[in-house]
Amino acid sequence: MTTNDILRRTRYAFDFRDSEMMELFESGGMKVTREQVKAWLLKDEYEGFKEATHKELATFLNGLINLKRGKREGPQPQPEKILTNNIVLRKFKIAMNWQDDDILETLMLGDMRFGRHELSALFRKPTHTHYRLCKDQLIRKLLIGMHIRYRPKPDVNKEL
Repeated sequence: MTTNDILRRTRYAFDFRDSEMMELFESGGMKVTREQVKAWLLKDEYEGFKEATHKELATFLNGLINLKRGKREGPQPQPEKILTNNIVLRKFKIAMNWQDDDILETLMLGDMRFGRHELSALFRKPTHTHYRLCKDQLIRKLLIGMHIRYRPKPDVNKEL
């Protein structure tokens, strides 16, 4: 998945507005404009599309952690220059304060079956013999599950 896909799908899952996206970036340590946010959220075939860097996505995810868990005391973490899917998964786990069961449940909502041992391998150090690389499909299914789990549902009784 591209950095822009992750930004778009995360925004959709939590129904963030442009201003909220800008606040998340600022909370993560980067001041961005509404035009930058809009350019990152465009699909790549549209005019004005800009590819978000790994550092920009890491900043956004750090801001999401600050929003959901609160800022930690002391210096804020520096955004990674290179993000892997494993790091993205870890940042979602921290932001949502998930335990393994929560991640597995969210993946099941995204129609993906995954074992507890497979999941623990994703969080190991890359030098560990049982380390497993997180693939794009897992992040995609996680984001679909997050959409089902967290996106505000339209209120059907509102019109009555």
